[in-house]
Amino acid sequence: MILGKLIGIALVAYLLGAIPFGLILGKLIARVDISKHGSGNIGGTNVLRTVGTEIAIIVVILDVGKAVLAVVLAKMIMGSDVYPIINFPLDWRVAQILAGLMVMAGHNWSVYIKFRGGKGVAAYFGSLLPMCWPAALFGGVVCILIAIFTRFVSLGSILGSLSAMCVLIALVLFHEFSPVYLIYTVIGIIMIAYQHRSNISRLQTRTERRLDDKVAVDKIDSPSGKSR
Repeated sequence: MILGKLIGIALVAYLLGAIPFGLILGKLIARVDISKHGSGNIGGTNVLRTVGTEIAIIVVILDVGKAVLAVVLAKMIMGSDVYPIINFPLDWRVAQILAGLMVMAGHNWSVYIKFRGGKGVAAYFGSLLPMCWPAALFGGVVCILIAIFTRFVSLGSILGSLSAMCVLIALVLFHEFSPVYLIYTVIGIIMIAYQHRSNISRLQTRTERRLDDKVAVDKIDSPSGKSR
């Protein structure tokens, strides 16, 4: 029974996370295949650079929303039952962690687009919201502020996700918050760092693209019939 629930939670979360909103809205609204422009990622940053701020904001909201939904559904599916496994309580909090990580995996390696995707930042913060909203909000604000003031979204993403974990650690140490969610933040940050490995290299060599760097695009319905 418990194994079936966990498999179902993981599958639902992955399929939700795998929905490529950036790619879908880029094609529907702007007639641009963002996977063929800029970094090729389907996340908000590449959407911003290729098709503009308005669509990018919508994409980020949807990417956060799908993560929130997956984690909320995980708690509902798991219910209030607790399954002790080797003195470890397997409950709805563990189900939330599983859902959050699977949403990130789906977003980064989407089955719908040949296992390509984004970098998991919006999914990370969206999943964290139902688990620990103060950490998610603080980390999100740090991410945005650093991106705005330094013009490096990758730096904001990495430091923002680390800031969220720091808030969570403080809540665990001083407010008796459940430490189990640290599992999510640690693995989530590792996934974000892995997806940003090329950005980290460019930051070190001072060749990283900035927030306001625009990408020239061709419409899907351009005379050539293809994006360049």
